[in-house]
Amino acid sequence: MLIRVADWERIRSGEITLQFRRWKRPTVRAGGTLRTSQGVLAIDAVDVVSRVSRAEAVAAGFPTVTALKSSVDGREGSLYRIRLRFVGEDPRAELRSSSDVDGLELREDALALLRLIAAKPGVRAADLAASIGREKLPFKADVRKLKAKGLTESLEVGYRLSPRGEAYLRTLD
Repeated sequence: MLIRVADWERIRSGEITLQFRRWKRPTVRAGGTLRTSQGVLAIDAVDVVSRVSRAEAVAAGFPTVTALKSSVDGREGSLYRIRLRFVGEDPRAELRSSSDVDGLELREDALALLRLIAAKPGVRAADLAASIGREKLPFKADVRKLKAKGLTESLEVGYRLSPRGEAYLRTLD
């Protein structure tokens, strides 16, 4: 679920507590969390709605219902109201900056992926995947596993090794 950069501070402060999305099916679920580079959000409720009140539009960061609707109109699917709240910083951020790799072990395929990213930072995921004969979506899922271990960072385009990822490769050389 993409969130407008301009909304993040207002979400952190609790001023924005709702988001609206038009989806064929929800990409988040009530009771779950959403980990992003800006922090972790708790997803408290996900409901299909047919109408939006002015108070809900304001709680989603829009001045009017019309402004909110213009942001979701033109897309397919049902309109969902997502109740969310900021719960903390992304725990991967601290992990990425650490050079502690004690006890960390990667399978050969994950290690090969880490080395590929080290050799080609900033390269689009589709291009990296194609370079090793893989489909993009499964490739990106494997990169997210490295990211969860604090070994890689997403860039505007592509990826790079984090300081922890660099430290891990140094221990192998």
